[in-house]
Amino acid sequence: MKKSDLDKFKKLLIKKREVMIEEMSGLNIRFDETLKERTGDLSSHSYHMADQGTDAMEREMAAMISSKSGRLVYHIDEALRRIENGEYGKCFNCGKQISITRLKAVPHARFCIDCKSEEEKKNEKFKK
Repeated sequence: MKKSDLDKFKKLLIKKREVMIEEMSGLNIRFDETLKERTGDLSSHSYHMADQGTDAMEREMAAMISSKSGRLVYHIDEALRRIENGEYGKCFNCGKQISITRLKAVPHARFCIDCKSEEEKKNEKFKK
């Protein structure tokens, strides 16, 4: 892969990482707030059970999204490491070059499209 392409992907990955970190920061702030703090209600009355359920569901969803975002940041960091090590764009499975089209769509990709398709087929068999 050309150095100019590597530089473009590096910038793209860094930008994507910054966006993900910013989103995770916002989720963590919201996750740490209680329903009382978010609504500004200073009364000492308890909340309706439905409100408490909604609050719990929102916290659970924020935690799930934050976890997925954290995994994506990890994969982005690994892609940046591969750029530095000269391994970026090579399939982990077959060792062939990952197409530029695929890398544009998924810049942190570890597998070429054929190997990724095979992996997904195997995973679907286990789900059944």
